[in-house]
This record gives sequence, structure tokens and C-alpha cells, in this order.
Amino acid sequence: MKTVKISLNSIDKVKSFVNTITKYDYDFDLVSGRYVIDAKSIMGIFSLDLSKPIDLNIHADSDIDEVIESLKPYII
Repeated sequence: MKTVKISLNSIDKVKSFVNTITKYDYDFDLVSGRYVIDAKSIMGIFSLDLSKPIDLNIHADSDIDEVIESLKPYII
């Protein structure tokens, strides 16, 4: 598992983020405080406080360089 900090501070960023990660078969979780939600759930993302950075947990056993590269616009 790899964890990165991301920022999703606009509706357009949330939509493009979900479209990006749904291309991958891995599981993604967003962690904000004590809340953990499925990062592929657009409704779940909107239930979080998006004004603060969020931890993205990528559950993958293999090389995830391609995933990290595609997430560059959101990583802080």
C-alpha cells in the first residue's frame, strides 16, 4: 500500500480524479480524519471536507508508478 496527500478543492477536480482512478483495478481509499471512503465513489468524496488535504491510500502489490504519474495534478 502507498499513501499520498492529495487536494480536491473543486468540483471539476473531483470529477476528473474519479475518472482517472476508475481506469485502474486497484482499490483506493480516501482518509480524512476518522473517515475512510472508497475513492471511486463521487458521492463519498463530496461527504468529506475538501478544503483540507486528504490522504489517498493505494492498495496495490505491484509497481504503481503509472498510477502515481496519472495522479500528479492532485498530489500536493
